[in-house]
Amino acid sequence: MGIHYDYKSTRGEKALKKEAKRKARIEERRAKRGTNSKNQEPEKKMHDIDKPITLEDLTNPDKN
Repeated sequence: MGIHYDYKSTRGEKALKKEAKRKARIEERRAKRGTNSKNQEPEKKMHDIDKPITLEDLTNPDKN
């Protein structure tokens, strides 16, 4: 019987390992996707509505 003798006895163990590996990959993708969405949408700062908008506010990117 040779190599085929071992197949059925380890089939369940191999299936569990494969399923665990698949679940780990899915969780890794979910974690990666969750961190990317936070980085892509930085907090938007609104201009004070009581203060008039000046040309410097529009043109100077470093001014907060």
